[in-house]
Amino acid sequence: MNIDPVSTVVNAIKAVAPATVSFGIQQAQRNEYIIKILKSLNLDSIQSPKDFEGVYVYALVEYGVFKADYILNFFRNKEIKKAFAKAFAAKALAINNEEWNILKDEAQKAKIDLAEVQEFHRVFVSVAKRSINPGEVITNVQLQERLKKSTESPEQSLYPDEFKALIEEKTKVFCGRVFVFKEFDNFRKKHSKGYFTVIGDAGMGKSAIAAQSVSNYKAICYFNIRAEGRNTPDQFLQSIRQQLINRYQLENAENDNLPTLLTKVNKKIADGETLVIVVDALDEVEQSGSGNLLSLPKNLPERIYFLLTRRRYAQNDKRLLTEEVPEQQLDLTANEYRVWNRNDVREYIKKFINDEVEGHNLKAWIQQRNIEQLDFVEQVARKSENNFMYLYYVLQSIAKGDYQDLSLEELPEKLQGYYEQHWKQMEMDTPDKRTNAIILCVLVEVGKPISCESIARITKREEYDVLELLNKWLEFLRKQKENQEDYYSIYHQSFADFLRNQPTLKREKKNNIDWPEVQLLISDYNDQLWKSLKSGKGENE
Repeated sequence: MNIDPVSTVVNAIKAVAPATVSFGIQQAQRNEYIIKILKSLNLDSIQSPKDFEGVYVYALVEYGVFKADYILNFFRNKEIKKAFAKAFAAKALAINNEEWNILKDEAQKAKIDLAEVQEFHRVFVSVAKRSINPGEVITNVQLQERLKKSTESPEQSLYPDEFKALIEEKTKVFCGRVFVFKEFDNFRKKHSKGYFTVIGDAGMGKSAIAAQSVSNYKAICYFNIRAEGRNTPDQFLQSIRQQLINRYQLENAENDNLPTLLTKVNKKIADGETLVIVVDALDEVEQSGSGNLLSLPKNLPERIYFLLTRRRYAQNDKRLLTEEVPEQQLDLTANEYRVWNRNDVREYIKKFINDEVEGHNLKAWIQQRNIEQLDFVEQVARKSENNFMYLYYVLQSIAKGDYQDLSLEELPEKLQGYYEQHWKQMEMDTPDKRTNAIILCVLVEVGKPISCESIARITKREEYDVLELLNKWLEFLRKQKENQEDYYSIYHQSFADFLRNQPTLKREKKNNIDWPEVQLLISDYNDQLWKSLKSGKGENE
């Protein structure tokens, strides 16, 4: 049987990426899988081959782990490969004008972000440099310059594409938190550099503060999202590096570590200006060892500040060691901020009530029960315990008509109470519904966006049944489209925590399920994909 090596690697990537027990395990196993694949293709796993096809396969492997199928398939297109093949044959890894125009046109047709082309080209150059005489390699300045000229305007491109939707969503309904920004501004006035950390419990609006900070300070940013599998040091560095290269037009920085990048940036910052780098959810980072989370530098150049957010932590879990770098923490749960938090919660509720779309139904619910609007604001604020995620869910549920049979007093208490009430409304404690819970558990355990079809294969359920359940829990999920297919992940880490701690998901009764069972189902699914790959069959065959 003749097997196209590029097709084989793409199928291998699909086999590794869709579902593993956790993202940490995925990171540990992916090199093992890739080595097996390369050996099965008779390719040297240490030194990549010198022919173009081999280099291209290696580039796909290094670039493509956890990339969506439609992006990988774009680079399989013969016209795309031809552009890289010509550059390789000429011993010049920069793309000429004619080939670049083809790349640009094809990317636009396929709706592929130009940043993906740039990233793949960087990987291709890196692999090629290991394969041919270094003296024959030229830089990729030409492609870099063309990419820069083709990007959006400076104002539009402030948000990286990977986080643009999240930032816009969080800042759309943002209000208050003046005390946080005032403290950070004072910190920047007092110190010429440093780390400023916002600490709070789940749902207190840390990600919203991070998103608003990106807008306020025109910041470079990274949002760790465990539910989407974007929470490792490599991913962080790759994203931050590219943002810094694009903004400051750094040269020969494609392989620089963060301290080197920041040193180069320091020389580029204009007099009187500073750089703020926002990093959200340090508590969601997957990283072994005892070093700084995300390998954040112990030293910082002048005029560079990090604004970090994270949950409360034990002192031995801080993992942010510095050397004479100023640090400050702002704990949202501290008593001194209680009044400020409650005022911001009231402002958020009022803003929701006055919203042109959602507010109409909410006002109707309040009026039907003869409740004074100020009393409604106070009661809901009290029930929320200053938790914005609670408000996000409860106010939308009221507006959608989910609480028509409840009075103001009967609304759930706290975020945990909201999750528990919804769990009961869905009758998830009954034997027949407990078996559906395994679908939600798969979302938690996979820890990255996954298709309805893949969930159905893992759980051995009909795809229609899986989709029906997902739609019933859609408010707790993030739904995104990739290559014309819907992918699902947990919207907020607090809901994943709720599921992990749900008593009825433990094996206490015959009809219950437990987490080892979920892990076994996912492991079996991966094994089947690997066997299918080794037999030369694709995932869909």
